[in-house]
Amino acid sequence: MMKKKSIPASKPFLILFLCQIISALDVPLDSKLLEELSQPPTITHQSPKDYIVDPRENIVIQCEAKGKPPPSFSWTRNGTHFDIDKDEQVTMKPNSGTLVINIMNGRKAEAYEGVYQCTARNERGAAISNNIVIRPSRSPLWTKEKLEPNQVREGDSLVLHCRPPVGLPPPIIFWMDNAFQRLPQSERVSQGLNGDLYFSNVQPEDTREDYICYARFNHTQTIQQKQPISVKVFSTKPVTERQPVLLTPTGSTSTKVELRGNVLLLECIAAGLPTPVIRWIKEGGELPANRTFFENFKKTLKIIDVSEADSGNYRCIARNTLGSVDHVISVTVKAAPYWITAPRNLVLSPGEDGTLICRANGNPKPSISWLANGVPIAIAPEDPSRKVDGDTIIFSHVQERSSAVYQCNASNEYGYLLANAFVNVLAEPPRILTPANKLYQVIADSPALLDCAYFGSPKPEIEWFKGVKGSILRGNEYVFHDNGTLEIPVAQKDSTGTYTCVARNELGKIQNEVHLEIKDPTMIIKQPEYKVVQRYGQVSFECIIKHDSTLLPTVIWLKDNDELPDDERFLVGKDNLTIMNVTDKDDGTYTCIVNTTLDSVSASAVLTVVAAPPTPAIIYARPNPPFDLELTGQLERSIQLSWIPGEENNSPITHFIIEYEDGLHEPGVWHYQTEVPGTQTTVQLKLSPYVNYSFRVIAVNKIGRSQPSEPSEQYLTKSASPDENPANVQGIGSEPDNLVITWESLKGFQSNGPGLQYKVSWRQKDVDDEWTSVIVANVSKYIVSGTPTFVPYEIKVQALNDLGYAPEPSEVIGHSGEDLPMVAPGNVQVHVINSTLAKVHWDPVPLKSVRGHLQGYKVYYWKVQSLSRRSRRHVEKKILTFRGNKTFGMLPGLEPYSSYKLNVRVVNGKGEGPASPDKVFKTPEGVPSSPSFLKITNPTLDSLTLEWGSPTHPNGVLTSYILKFQPINNTHELGPLVEIRIPANESSLILKNLNYSTRYKFYFNAQTSVGSGSQITEEAVTIMDEVQPLYPRIRNVTTAAAETYANISWEYEGPEHANFYVEYGVAGSKEDWKKEIVNGSRSFFVLKGLTPGTAYKVRVGAEGLSGFRSSEDVFETGPAMASRQVDIATQGWFIGLMCAVALLILILLIVCFIRRNKGGKYPVKEKEDAHADPEIQPMKEDDGTFGEYSDAEDHKPLKKGSRTPSDRTVKKEDSDDSLVDYGEGVNGQFNEDGSFIGQYSGKKEKEPAEGNESSEAPSPVNAMNSFV
Repeated sequence: MMKKKSIPASKPFLILFLCQIISALDVPLDSKLLEELSQPPTITHQSPKDYIVDPRENIVIQCEAKGKPPPSFSWTRNGTHFDIDKDEQVTMKPNSGTLVINIMNGRKAEAYEGVYQCTARNERGAAISNNIVIRPSRSPLWTKEKLEPNQVREGDSLVLHCRPPVGLPPPIIFWMDNAFQRLPQSERVSQGLNGDLYFSNVQPEDTREDYICYARFNHTQTIQQKQPISVKVFSTKPVTERQPVLLTPTGSTSTKVELRGNVLLLECIAAGLPTPVIRWIKEGGELPANRTFFENFKKTLKIIDVSEADSGNYRCIARNTLGSVDHVISVTVKAAPYWITAPRNLVLSPGEDGTLICRANGNPKPSISWLANGVPIAIAPEDPSRKVDGDTIIFSHVQERSSAVYQCNASNEYGYLLANAFVNVLAEPPRILTPANKLYQVIADSPALLDCAYFGSPKPEIEWFKGVKGSILRGNEYVFHDNGTLEIPVAQKDSTGTYTCVARNELGKIQNEVHLEIKDPTMIIKQPEYKVVQRYGQVSFECIIKHDSTLLPTVIWLKDNDELPDDERFLVGKDNLTIMNVTDKDDGTYTCIVNTTLDSVSASAVLTVVAAPPTPAIIYARPNPPFDLELTGQLERSIQLSWIPGEENNSPITHFIIEYEDGLHEPGVWHYQTEVPGTQTTVQLKLSPYVNYSFRVIAVNKIGRSQPSEPSEQYLTKSASPDENPANVQGIGSEPDNLVITWESLKGFQSNGPGLQYKVSWRQKDVDDEWTSVIVANVSKYIVSGTPTFVPYEIKVQALNDLGYAPEPSEVIGHSGEDLPMVAPGNVQVHVINSTLAKVHWDPVPLKSVRGHLQGYKVYYWKVQSLSRRSRRHVEKKILTFRGNKTFGMLPGLEPYSSYKLNVRVVNGKGEGPASPDKVFKTPEGVPSSPSFLKITNPTLDSLTLEWGSPTHPNGVLTSYILKFQPINNTHELGPLVEIRIPANESSLILKNLNYSTRYKFYFNAQTSVGSGSQITEEAVTIMDEVQPLYPRIRNVTTAAAETYANISWEYEGPEHANFYVEYGVAGSKEDWKKEIVNGSRSFFVLKGLTPGTAYKVRVGAEGLSGFRSSEDVFETGPAMASRQVDIATQGWFIGLMCAVALLILILLIVCFIRRNKGGKYPVKEKEDAHADPEIQPMKEDDGTFGEYSDAEDHKPLKKGSRTPSDRTVKKEDSDDSLVDYGEGVNGQFNEDGSFIGQYSGKKEKEPAEGNESSEAPSPVNAMNSFV
């Protein structure tokens, strides 16, 4: 029994150290910077490990390296120093380690065979190359031999041996004749992997004297030829048939070892008559899909990129009609070392920590050894900062002398891997790599990114300033990236200016200036619009733009997202596109695209081209359905369908659609089969097994689709094994100990026959397990129980029915069920960026502890208390989810000057793992919110009292309040600004020594040590005297009077949106004032219904301002005047005429009523019975008129809402305008509302005597309307 290896007491600290992420410096890929920084050597190019050279050419052994300072080179040969200075044939290229060995002057390449290794060294370490084995290629001649002619009986087997000379590398073999033509090969005659030519049985045509084996040596580009071999076949009657016998390999079993990643070639060649057929299988498994190939007429099995899973027994079976023979080849796949984690270069600052990890795998397991600067680490100089632990070197508190190049060697019996990785400890002052005075141009309201690429060791701190003497940039309006970039998320016009980036570490400080310009966005102020144009007409699209004056726009027009056609009919103007002589092809979407160097905008419009009305009109319609369907040429998998088209109806048939019905599985459901051009009336249709087919045809033209044709006769196809396997095979566990395999079941017609079932197979991936299979009924799910938690499985589902199996299905990878994660993230760190934003870091948990698909990490954080108020409140936890294997995240929306806690949990598909220990962090102070209120009370002649409430969110300790105020004159111009600082513990203030009767505007905000918060504003007025303030006021009241009305106007000074009213009465009377409301905020009003020749008093007031009115004004209406207009309605002859007309209408109505009651006694009776009598139709709800006899226009005055309001106020629709502006005062001849409409309109509701409107008698027109 194997003993468990215990961990020494010193190891726990080491394991804990390795669990932490060690961050190293990132060196920017800046060529100038890389040239200046010191760097250990790195091998950049070297010759292959096994280097076969041409003995006729000079030997060049590559070794190139880089470093700072440039490295020097040296070589070893066969493990000892190779002094190139002592061999005049060997030279080294300048500034390189590449060796050139001159063998052109008579020296032999064999003299330089051996194992070479290159070392590149500078003051920071030494890197070494692989062991390069140099061997010259060899192409020896064939040994001379006497070849006897081969006499063979017809039907016997024959092997022609090639036996090529042993070369380096091995030659390529092929057989040809004297005419240099390749000999034909087949299942009967073929060349084996060893180069021999095998005849499973010879035929008389095989007789010839020029079977020649050729060997081609690629390195030397030479071809060697074997002596011709003669074969003579003699016939015997009859030819005896023979069962198969293996020619190669011999026996019943053999073995084969191959390396991982190589190509596995297995060969079986058999003799027999008839010629045997070869078949390959893998015992206990399947041949790997996508990597298996058959060559040499299936006599050679080829599997590419083999892995350990390909180990096993492979059986070849040779069969003919007389029998079979088989052979089992046991394949073992070994593996030379291959990388799991190759060591990577480390760049560290003095005092930092880091690790080099070297992990490799192989079969057998490779051993790991470390070297330092090319010397085994056990005998290398001691370094107190270095500690070796198996495949890991741990560095702690490194110094500049710790710089070195380390080599990791992983080796087993099949090969080795060698990797160089340096540790470079740098102490460098800051450098800024962004060019000085770089100009950035950005569109307004877009993000602006200002670069400050930097490098330094230790890592510098970055700060940004705006302007030459500006303060450091802080606040939520900026985002500071780790790479030094300053982001302004929403750049405004005032963002324009010079920005300074400062980088500093303990070794120095450097700064750089960049410039930002904000440009106006490009806009399309007149976009193209949808157009409909007749064919051969003309159309134009507009595209008028507005852009920043410093940017040069370019306008491009597209049609259907492609370039405009190359046609002179398309005319592109400065701000439009015109299309002349429009055709149907011009139909589509036209897009105007405006581009500048900074932005791009576009707008589109659709053009629809219609035909001019045809003369005479042609009726277009859908085609008639096809008919006379006929099935011919019935086969198992195909049939021919023909039909006769129906009428086209003036629109040619473009295509036919063929549909089918499966009467066996889905009767009554029609499915799309195919479609053919409209000129074709016959189609060959592919069929599926076990389907009862019926077909129908649909014709299609530009108008639409025809009705389907009548179905064809039915045709039932024979059953067969399935052609396809289920799709969407998945393996997802629903519980930690199961695997749920699901798939999409085949549809009825896909089953190809009765008895549809599924063979479900699974095995654990990367484990040498056999497939487990089960056959289930026609379902779509199978559950495998008792599985390990979250391990990968290979899954396949194969369909079968009563006639056999479907083709071999492809494999998919699934996973057994997930379980909750076991481990909480460690090393949780919080970096507070500003008062509302923090960044949290954590170490990722080991993937094995996730026990499922890693979905991400959740950060739970909550506010514990506010540092300014010390009052706890209900804890509301917030959650942020970070997808994937992310190890940091931002926490936005924090409250300033508060204490927070957080923890981190890993999440998989099952749920969340345990929480990390709570981490406490505090946010710094921020600027406060605005004061909760500002009230201004107690106005006097020269003082105002201000009261306020503290900010709702102080966001820190309040230091003071800032009050600013300034006077406002009558034209709303602002006076000088006065600022007062108020202690934070105050809540009121009396401002004295103010100007009387003056409006002031106040700006009030609170401050913390960080800065000022948002301000609150208010206005107030000092009073004119102790009784009434000066503002607001109404003055300059004027009147313009006529006979029965007067136009009142005034001037107003005060707050906007005042509601006015007019009060009036008879001058000298003690009666109450009459009040009229003014609609809106107008400064005039028309008083109506006044008594002619009467003196009136008037004044104007404002609603809501108690006691606020203008001074009184007195006016007198004009005297009553005789009417110059004769009222036709009062003339006797007109009254008599109207009475006669009314009497006649009444008689006609009585006659109609009598005749209607008689019923059926006049010829029109039948028509009235057939058509509803319009006179008995219901009344319309909106105007109360009868059916079609109503006159909507005449009855409009009778509708609701057209009456005078009951509150006797003048509606906005009535005219309040003064006629003095348009007429001649008291001599004007117009009615009071400025028109004659009142005399001829419908009936109006009678007003009371004291109203503004005089009442009128009904007009004769109204009298006639009342009869209708």
